[in-house]
Amino acid sequence: MNYLKKPWLKFYDPRISEDVSIEYESLFDLLMQAAKIHNDRPALTFKGRSWTYKETKTIAEWFSASLYRVGFKKGDRLAIMLPNCPQYIFSLFAASRLGGIAVQVNPMYVEREIEYVLNDSDAEYMVVLDSLYPRIKQVQPNTSLKRIIVVGFGVSKIPLADNDLYFEDFLTHDHVIPDIPIDIKEDVAILQYTGGTTGVSKGVMLTHHNLLANIIQVCEFTYNAVDEKPENFKIVSVLPMFHVYGLSCNALSAIRIGCNQLIMPRFDVNELLTLVKEEKPFQLTAVPTMIFALNSHPNLEESSLGELFFLSSGGAPLPVEQVKKFERRVGIRVSDGYGLSETAPSAISTPPFLPRKLGSVGIPLPGTEARIVRETANGFEDVPVGEAGELVLRGPQVMKGYWKRPEDTEMVLKDGWLFTGDIAKMDEDGYFYILDRKKDIIIASGYNVYPREIEEVLYQHDAVEEAIVIGVEDSYRGETVKAFVKLKPGVELKPESLMDFAKQNLAPFKVPKQIEILDELPKSSVGKLLRRMLRKEEEKLQV
Repeated sequence: MNYLKKPWLKFYDPRISEDVSIEYESLFDLLMQAAKIHNDRPALTFKGRSWTYKETKTIAEWFSASLYRVGFKKGDRLAIMLPNCPQYIFSLFAASRLGGIAVQVNPMYVEREIEYVLNDSDAEYMVVLDSLYPRIKQVQPNTSLKRIIVVGFGVSKIPLADNDLYFEDFLTHDHVIPDIPIDIKEDVAILQYTGGTTGVSKGVMLTHHNLLANIIQVCEFTYNAVDEKPENFKIVSVLPMFHVYGLSCNALSAIRIGCNQLIMPRFDVNELLTLVKEEKPFQLTAVPTMIFALNSHPNLEESSLGELFFLSSGGAPLPVEQVKKFERRVGIRVSDGYGLSETAPSAISTPPFLPRKLGSVGIPLPGTEARIVRETANGFEDVPVGEAGELVLRGPQVMKGYWKRPEDTEMVLKDGWLFTGDIAKMDEDGYFYILDRKKDIIIASGYNVYPREIEEVLYQHDAVEEAIVIGVEDSYRGETVKAFVKLKPGVELKPESLMDFAKQNLAPFKVPKQIEILDELPKSSVGKLLRRMLRKEEEKLQV
């Protein structure tokens, strides 16, 4: 099978280009152009207040001027640890304006995880939610952080240490910023931290070019084949902006097309249904756990979700039965897709114009090449159509590499092709199906969880001698974390105590929901712990 012939192109709408042409000079230029075109139209709506495109650009420029005033320069890292809010957008574009790098920090991280990301990225500046501020101050002495800007939504303000300021107090209301040249193909705009089977969290380097390309690809597939824009041009922004899926496919794509983002700081099923009923948005982008929660709602049939123009899902596999149930109750198609942090993130999707095949994640986006390969003695070769192999991708959205990790980069980037580690197949029409993961990543509630990281935390407990962590099937989360532990001789410990220990050292979505204490853990002849053996035993129990 010659995958480079791209059999999926026959499904492209005539209005969609096969390639990607980037008309922007930088990520900040995306906002500049949107402000010129849409000016006084609302761009962001949050907690009863709206900001126009012009205001959004102005505040981003004020913040960039403020950063510049305190010494922020091209290449510096600005860590952002916020839930969805306008300040996330302001901060991201401010860093971009100065040629800086935004470091995405999950607000659910505990001190140990925050400290690792800050030290690995060498971030000296940070924007953080006020309720999370104590965590940052706890780790600051062990990091390079020298300036913390705090965002608060309430009336009362918590006291801050000297040199730290609230966002509005930090702003300089002028535009004294020099022209800073941006090489969009080389200059990194975002560090998105992910992980791998080694358990080492890695910063995915996404350049201005990577992000702009993916934004254009998503917009081409989703909107360019639409005859007329909906009159009520609003989009729900509920996917976390601290992950590139919510940031690129939702927040930044919305800015490019000039719609109003209805920003939700977190997902709440009742709040979402109320918002959709009152605002009548044209699009909602979700993850499978959101679909599961909606499916469990007793009044889903009475909701306004069926009036959406487009509802898509990504971030984790979406079970076919959940799709059927949802579509039967709501009367709207759910479109699945596939991507990775390393592809900024979208690579394959099911756009509105594409006939849907249940179980498929769709076809490659414009400018994206996709192949299914297998390893041979001489390298890699394409497998026949319909057969399983590793999915490899090439396109303008593929990352520059891993931050300060050239060896890890070389393992996954070969001659421009990204080796995803995911097992997939392609049918005769060019539709792709994700079958399994070559890596040991657990996807729980749409978040990547890396077993080695959890194992290392468990090993820090004095009672633990050996530990193996796997993902087990979960009807709601997709997968959940389970740990198998062997205790040191003569030690007694209840699983609940280990769970409490894990909660102190891990974000909630990483904490094992099940811990089983065994007398022995399976090992190879050379003493290597065998995760696959426990996974197989667990799969037998679930049949």
